[in-house]
Amino acid sequence: MPETATGPDGPDPALAVSWSLEQRMPGQGVIEHLLALQGQQRPRSFLHRIFGIDPLAAGSHSRYNGALGEIAIGHLLTALGPDWTVLHAVPVGAKTADIDHVLIGPSGVFTINTKNHSGQSVWVAGHVMMVAGRKQRHIENARYEATRTAGLLGRQVRATVPVAAVIVIRNPMTLTVREQPIGAVVLTDQQLILRMLSCRPSTRSAK
Repeated sequence: MPETATGPDGPDPALAVSWSLEQRMPGQGVIEHLLALQGQQRPRSFLHRIFGIDPLAAGSHSRYNGALGEIAIGHLLTALGPDWTVLHAVPVGAKTADIDHVLIGPSGVFTINTKNHSGQSVWVAGHVMMVAGRKQRHIENARYEATRTAGLLGRQVRATVPVAAVIVIRNPMTLTVREQPIGAVVLTDQQLILRMLSCRPSTRSAK
C-alpha cells in the first residue's frame, strides 16, 4: 500500500514510498512505456506478418533494447545473495522517470544506470564518454540519479546517505577507461558482481 512522506511544504510526491517496490521487475518502467506506444499502433496485416515486417513503432527500438539490457542486468544481480536488497525500475518524481536499479548492501548504496551498447566501442576519460565515436551524457545522468537518491534517502532517515553511481555497459565490443569519472564508476556487465561485492561507494560528492 503506497505511503506518501510529508516534506516541509506538505506531501511530497518525490518522497512517495511503495511497499511493492521489491516486486517491480527489471525494465518495468520502460516496458510499460513501450507497451503504451505499441498500443497506439495499428495491428500488422497478414502480409506484414508473412514478410516479417518490424512490429515496433518508430522510435521504439531504443526503448526495446534498453528493456532487454535492464532485464539482463537484473538477472545478473540475483547473484549478489540475500545480504543485498535489489530494487528495479525505481520511480523518482511525479513523472515517468525511474532508476534502473538501486542496490543496498554491505558495500553501501548504489544506483545502477544500465546502457545496452552491445557490439559498440565505448571510451571513457573523466567526465567524457564516447560510444561509437559519439559523446553521450550517461555520466552526468548517472551522477544526477545518485545525488537525487542520496537526497531522498537522507530526508527519509534524517542523515547523510552516501550513494555511488554505477554505469553498466552491457556486452560492449570494447570498453576503454582512461580515467574513471568523479562520482561514478563505469564497467561492463561481466565486471558488475565482483565490483559490487568488493567496493565501497565514494564519499566524494558528484559534481
